[in-house]
Amino acid sequence: MMPIDLDIVLARLLLAAAGSLAAGGAVWAVAVLCRRTLPALAQQRSLWLSGQVAVAAVFLAMLWPPAESLRVMPIIEIVEPAAAPMPATPASAEAHAAMAAAPAPGLGLTSSAADRPLSAWVRDAGRAWLVLYLLGLLHTLWRWQRAQRLLEALAASGRALGASEHAGFAQHTTAQVSPLAVVEVDVAMSPMLLGLFRPRLLLPRHLRGFDTLQQQLIVEHELTHWRRRDLHWSAAALLLQSLFWFNPFMRLLGARLGWAQEFGCDRDVLRGRPPAERKAYAAALVAQLKLQYRPAGMALAFGASEANGGHAPTLAARIGLIRTPATARGAWSRWVALGSLAAVAIANFALQPALAWQAAEPAIEPVRLLARHSPDIAAAQPIATASATLDCTMMVDAASGAALVREGTCDASVTPASTFKIAISLMGFDSGVLRDDHAPYLPYKASYASPNPSWRHGTDPAGWLRESIVWYSQQVTKRLGPASVRGYVQAFDYGNRNLASVAGVDDAVAVSELSPTLRITPQQQTDFLRKVVNRELAVSQQAYDVTARLLKVDAAPNGWEVHGKTGTAPVRLANGRADRDNNIGWFVGWTVRDGRKLVFARLMQHPVTSESYAGLKTREAFLGELAQRSL
Repeated sequence: MMPIDLDIVLARLLLAAAGSLAAGGAVWAVAVLCRRTLPALAQQRSLWLSGQVAVAAVFLAMLWPPAESLRVMPIIEIVEPAAAPMPATPASAEAHAAMAAAPAPGLGLTSSAADRPLSAWVRDAGRAWLVLYLLGLLHTLWRWQRAQRLLEALAASGRALGASEHAGFAQHTTAQVSPLAVVEVDVAMSPMLLGLFRPRLLLPRHLRGFDTLQQQLIVEHELTHWRRRDLHWSAAALLLQSLFWFNPFMRLLGARLGWAQEFGCDRDVLRGRPPAERKAYAAALVAQLKLQYRPAGMALAFGASEANGGHAPTLAARIGLIRTPATARGAWSRWVALGSLAAVAIANFALQPALAWQAAEPAIEPVRLLARHSPDIAAAQPIATASATLDCTMMVDAASGAALVREGTCDASVTPASTFKIAISLMGFDSGVLRDDHAPYLPYKASYASPNPSWRHGTDPAGWLRESIVWYSQQVTKRLGPASVRGYVQAFDYGNRNLASVAGVDDAVAVSELSPTLRITPQQQTDFLRKVVNRELAVSQQAYDVTARLLKVDAAPNGWEVHGKTGTAPVRLANGRADRDNNIGWFVGWTVRDGRKLVFARLMQHPVTSESYAGLKTREAFLGELAQRSL
């Protein structure tokens, strides 16, 4: 499994925050339209809480790795220039100075602040947003905690009452009120219900001066909040508002939820009551207008509304609806409204672009294998190549180092692809991670996510090299550890020796044949293979013996005994992208006849076809050429 790249996550977080703002605006517009055309529906709590949930859903959907089947907008690729590749030979001091003074590669960008690449700005913006978000969240939580402390102190200052001690409970039995605790406080405030887990009803002492009917209606209002579980609805809304403190539409939707809760309680309390009692209820609302001490927090007060703190316009609207209740609509209207919110959420997600973070060279996104991989294809990572067709044959006497054959372009530095498995095999058997031809046997796991169905089975070292199974290589390098693999590569003096850690690529992958940075020339291949054949590397004799045995090619021409490994990878175009039509194919190893040992490196470029693959074609070509050569 690939590690999470923090900068990519932060960039997604920033984009998701912007997307939630856009979604909030769209959801608020739909909700306001419903309020104007379907006033009875606007009094439902579900409309406003569902609006908040829709905004949160868009945020989470955008934060999650994008599902392209749902996305309409294209992915925005943020290309980050990469460091220049390590030269094969040490550069002079003058060359190092010239490289330091040269502009950064990719997009022609310099290191000045005015010319910073887009990826740097996005990365810095993501980090800054994380800091700002956490500060805002802490401030929001601090305000909520302070309000809760004030409410708790208010409740602690009061006196516990029994239901029979207050006229407002005359029509209720103790069983109907329990387990709700009733507390009377000597504070000029509205009656309120507070406490999610220990619900308490706070009643001001001055309420005893109200008419008995009004006291009963006020108490019934708060008990209705309790029965409807309005505190739980408010808690959910407050949680979303706290997490999305930066989104003003979440506060607006939360305020309208409180507004709908108050209207809902008014409706339930007054259902079936005569006009005289409705008038008394409205008078009680007006009487509370100047007694609105209500700290922000988890509490629901009779005279206040979340919409605007209980001010006169809201009370006037409530009194208007008390006199003339809105006509209820059928269930279809609620489903239409909720369906509209869902459609807005899906549309907002689909229309938000995603971020694809990659480097110009080498790529920093996780390596993805082509669906057309043959068993010997090592990787689909980009390779460095000239625009001319690659074609090189090198054959070197293992003992003397004399070049017997050098034909074609043999100075191209490209990915070793699956030929790097020779080095991994030596490391594995030397370290004990690999024990013999058939140990360890590793079962295939779905988490390996092999794109090639033919690799989705358990295997051992013999099957690994025979079928060129990439996931097994990664398990070997994982057990060796990146530091150990890099140490071996340095000791082997293999290619450019560059197994760099790359953002977005697991280290076990970065040090395998899928390495985005490891490069080798045909000449370097033969240099390495001479050390293998002459057993000049600091590895065990078993490592040499088993590796040679597992690399033996069955069909060898003219009495030659051939040991070799294929490898395939796509050609890199001049614009930096992988060529889907052309692959390079490696076949490297050594041949033995009459006690004479020759090392070879064959590199060819082949069109991509369904018939065969570049590595296999290169092996066939080399074996055919070997049969015709007189060496």
